[in-house]
Parts: sequence; structure tokens; C-alpha cells
Amino acid sequence: MIQIREIDHLVLRVIDLERMLRFYCDVLGCSVERRVDDSGLVQLRAGRSLIDLVSVAGRIGRAGGAAPGKEGRNLDHFCLRLEPFDADEIRRQLAAHGIAAGPLASRYGAEGVGPSIYVTDPEGNVVELKGPPS
Repeated sequence: MIQIREIDHLVLRVIDLERMLRFYCDVLGCSVERRVDDSGLVQLRAGRSLIDLVSVAGRIGRAGGAAPGKEGRNLDHFCLRLEPFDADEIRRQLAAHGIAAGPLASRYGAEGVGPSIYVTDPEGNVVELKGPPS
């Protein structure tokens, strides 16, 4: 059985990255943890979790289509931290429900780099299932 411990991170597609940084850092008290400028990504520490901001003009943001608004989404995906993380068992459970799972990959999250699998919910929302840091 899949057991969710917490939300690991949330990824927002943004039009004005600097304005969003001011809001999340200056207003809400987040801090910049990591920048990947060639991807247009800034990861903010939000307690034990991360809020990722991706510029719609950047490599990751462009992949999401139109900018946030009526014609485009601003949520790229959200991530659930699983514990325990048994990739084979997770795949079996997903398959039993007719859910296709993406490849197992090592990705960065709130606790560092660790295993993760992407799935898509019935309405097209992408959900990352994340394990502990490697």
C-alpha cells in the first residue's frame, strides 16, 4: 500500500519570476535554496518542503504550453513523499488500478536527490511519487 508522508514540493509556472520571488521570499518568508538558471528554475525552501518556480520563458516552463491563465496551467506537478518507497510495489499497485507509471529516475526534492516516479491523475495533473534521499 502506498503511504504518503507529506508533500515534498509544488512546481508553479510563473510569468514574472522576480515578482514571485519577492512575494514568496519577502512576504511569506521562504528562502532561495537552489537556482538552475539554464532551466529557468528557482527552488524555494518552505519549511520542510520546497516551492519550485519555473519561468514560462525557460526550458521547463515552455514545455507546459501557454502561460498561466485561462488557456494555460500554472501548476506543472506536485510531489508526494512516500515512505516506505518500494518502486516495484508502487508499480504493482499503480498497475492494479490501471495507472501507467513513468520511468524510475533520481530527482532532487526537499530532502535531496532520491528516487521518483511520475504518474498522471484522471484529469491530467502530473503527480511525482518521491522516495528518500539516496
